[in-house]
Amino acid sequence: MERHFFFSACALLLLAASTASPARIVEHKFYVQNLTVNKLCNTQIITAVNGRLPGPTIRVQEGDTLLVHVFNKSPYNLSIHWHGVFQRLSGWADGPSMITQCPIRPGCKYIYKFTIIDQEGTLWWHAHVSFLRATVYGALIIRPRGGHSYPFPMPYKEVPILLGEWWNTNVFDVEKLAVATGAAPNLSIAYTINGWPGDLYPCSENQMYKLKLLQGRTYLLRIINAALNHELFFKIANHKLTVVSIDARYTQPYVTNVVVTAPGQTVDVLLTADQPVGSYYMAATAYASADGVLFDNTTTRGVLAYDGAPSSTTPLMPVLPDFNDTPTAHKFYSNLTGLVGGPHWEPVPLKVDHEMLVTIGLGLEPCPANTSCKGPKLSASMNNVSFVRPTSLSMLQAFFFNVNGVYTTDFPAKPTIEFDYTNASINNNIPMLFAPKGTKVTKVKFNSTVEIIFQNTAILGVENHPMHLHGFDFHVLAQGFGNYNLAIDRKKHNFINPQMRNTIAVPAGGWAVTRFTANNPGVWVLHCHLDMHLPLGLATAFVVENGPTPETTLPPPPVDLPQC
Repeated sequence: MERHFFFSACALLLLAASTASPARIVEHKFYVQNLTVNKLCNTQIITAVNGRLPGPTIRVQEGDTLLVHVFNKSPYNLSIHWHGVFQRLSGWADGPSMITQCPIRPGCKYIYKFTIIDQEGTLWWHAHVSFLRATVYGALIIRPRGGHSYPFPMPYKEVPILLGEWWNTNVFDVEKLAVATGAAPNLSIAYTINGWPGDLYPCSENQMYKLKLLQGRTYLLRIINAALNHELFFKIANHKLTVVSIDARYTQPYVTNVVVTAPGQTVDVLLTADQPVGSYYMAATAYASADGVLFDNTTTRGVLAYDGAPSSTTPLMPVLPDFNDTPTAHKFYSNLTGLVGGPHWEPVPLKVDHEMLVTIGLGLEPCPANTSCKGPKLSASMNNVSFVRPTSLSMLQAFFFNVNGVYTTDFPAKPTIEFDYTNASINNNIPMLFAPKGTKVTKVKFNSTVEIIFQNTAILGVENHPMHLHGFDFHVLAQGFGNYNLAIDRKKHNFINPQMRNTIAVPAGGWAVTRFTANNPGVWVLHCHLDMHLPLGLATAFVVENGPTPETTLPPPPVDLPQC
């Protein structure tokens, strides 16, 4: 359900003085509850929003204020994250459980309220507690405010394409079992396009997403990787795609026949229906960079059917990359550049206040006593610190009310032990596989510039890690393989037109250099967006101090903020 409320007197004056439409309040109600579905020869109960999978698409304009009333009618604790939204002075609405709020308990509700500022494009929302993100998610589409236009030709139609992941079991129990046993979570058995698995899966011939096209028209596909644990290749048979935006940041147009997305990322592409009238499959399958690690090696597909195509026509199938085609993935990720001078473009900050070299990777930890774990169990860390979320008070509440003992501000700015990060021989040094636990953060002053060099490690094997920063976008200055070498790799930095993202896929066995300006007071988590890696400890956070004025100071929490 959606309602639009217009500010009255001031808005009318602005409307009379300008062709731009006034800012609006856009309001939604989310009822999160059980839903019975039939997929892949199985009937099961999932957690969903408003009885839909995916959940409702939210459409706003830049400058709008969004109010979402979340009613938790599910049996699980819950919070909703608005992935990629800056949350300027509205950190209480960011959503990660125990970082900016305690979860919404079953039977309770919470109103998320925030204004979309300086952002246009495709973002999304999802649950930020346990594996519930597998079914609690949806698109958040931000169009230019009235009187403004896209920096590319207006498409005939805009189409959200949400790529998901499916288990034929309760996803809450999947995570619970993995945590209890210390093993990797059970694999998904299918991928989905807009909630539909497609005809390559059993009992799914009539469960396939279909899109009707008019020949000669151009469509804007808003692609969202909502999968939990898999990066994905996406292709459409016989069609080129032009990338125009990533993570709600405009790019130089980039023509490609394959899109690669990590969990959490979005890619906007223009598709022109310039092929003969017929039917063409769109398909998505895994990009799995970790050698020897099991993954969901299946393919989802939907159909693009041109108007006038005979229903008996067999669609053409695209040739998908091999699952381990790192060169194709790296070419896509590293060739995207920002649209200098385009809407909301920000030049690279050249003065750096905080330099950080942060190792990211898996590890091990001893099994707790008196559990079913047969250990050691899987863990993960950043700079040899395995992150632990608080249990009694959110980190943002501790920041605002100046409560000690919830977190410490001693996250190391560089690895505590230097080693040959991408050399597999590190696995012979058993103590290096075990990282201590802690809730360690980095405290920075308002408006300071932070440079993070992410360095993957070979501990328990190399893999591509999608790192997501809440509250900010960062410039991606460079990406590469092996150990980052300051003398050599600094010359590769792009200070002219680097891409900007909120989620960067750090290359397998490689590194990525990023910068952001900490212009938003509060507590902002940085974590791997492979869903199991956050509870394993592949996370940290930034505490950004308040600025010098009321306009740069975090306001008090809303009265209905959930309590632990």
